[in-house]
Amino acid sequence: MSETPDEIRKRARLIRAQAVKMVYRSRASHLGSCLSIADVLACLYWRVLRIDPANPDWHERDRLILSKGHAAAILYATLAERGFFPTEELASYCQNGSRLTGHVTSGVPGVEFSSGSLGHGLPVGCGMALAAKREGLPFRTFVLLSDGELDEGSNWESFLFAPQHRLDNLTAIIDYNQIQSFGRTKEILDLEPLADKLRAFRWAVREVDGHDCQQLADAFDALPFETGKPSITIAHTIKGKGVSFMEDLLSWHYSSPTDQELQLALVEIGANV
Repeated sequence: MSETPDEIRKRARLIRAQAVKMVYRSRASHLGSCLSIADVLACLYWRVLRIDPANPDWHERDRLILSKGHAAAILYATLAERGFFPTEELASYCQNGSRLTGHVTSGVPGVEFSSGSLGHGLPVGCGMALAAKREGLPFRTFVLLSDGELDEGSNWESFLFAPQHRLDNLTAIIDYNQIQSFGRTKEILDLEPLADKLRAFRWAVREVDGHDCQQLADAFDALPFETGKPSITIAHTIKGKGVSFMEDLLSWHYSSPTDQELQLALVEIGANV
């Protein structure tokens, strides 16, 4: 499947609306973190990833790890809309007995790795990419990280490891919304100059507007950015993107919508679901 940027925008609206409803029903959290990556996930799942929802364990499939596993709702919404399991199951998110838990959990079709303990996704992705190289397999590995989890040293070990092993079948994507759990990344632990640091670690780097589906498509279509180097896309995003009263606010890392906020959010997103 290789949808156009306009089609991807529609998919992003749909999964945003699903995530808002899921968090509302369960009185859960991390909605701002979900909304900031909707466009990235829509582009990956409807244009980039070589996957087969009817055969989620296909050996040669591309792998995606959502390292920022607290944004589980938007990944589950994406997988359901992509056909990995029925969309009706989304209503069980974070309910007692549901397999759709509040942090991404394996056992759900399409989920490659249980995540949410920040800093683990990229090291595991390096292992998957290295295994593919050594076994001569064609699959690619994608890891979607938060900017806040770059405070974890395990990521910087991975930034050293991947170029050393020429893992050009590995792509990391940073959701650079510049807000983490207790404040702005610049105030907690400033990452800048991030792109320069990653280039110094021998990664091929591109920076994009993480809500511009054309820019995302152009970047992902160009993978790998350089032969013999792992690729990294710094996606400049807005926490809570798509809902004006949630945008760029730390409080939506934790809050769930009220009845009125739910209706307002769905109107602003513009998805009739």
